[in-house]
Amino acid sequence: MKQEYDFSKGERGKFFRENARLNLPVYLDEEVQNYLQERAKSKGVEVAQLVNEMLRQDIKLIEAVK
Repeated sequence: MKQEYDFSKGERGKFFRENARLNLPVYLDEEVQNYLQERAKSKGVEVAQLVNEMLRQDIKLIEAVK
């Protein structure tokens, strides 16, 4: 790395996108990840699809008891 960088010709916000979508990384415990991978494999779906379905079901249950 250089000792100093010249940002005098830099442009503030050059890469900012107002409607940019951020996908949050989720770090799972090993046993949880293994379970989900096996379950997704047995159902023939991607892990992301399986997790989304499971979370939607949980949300419905939570909302039902409010």
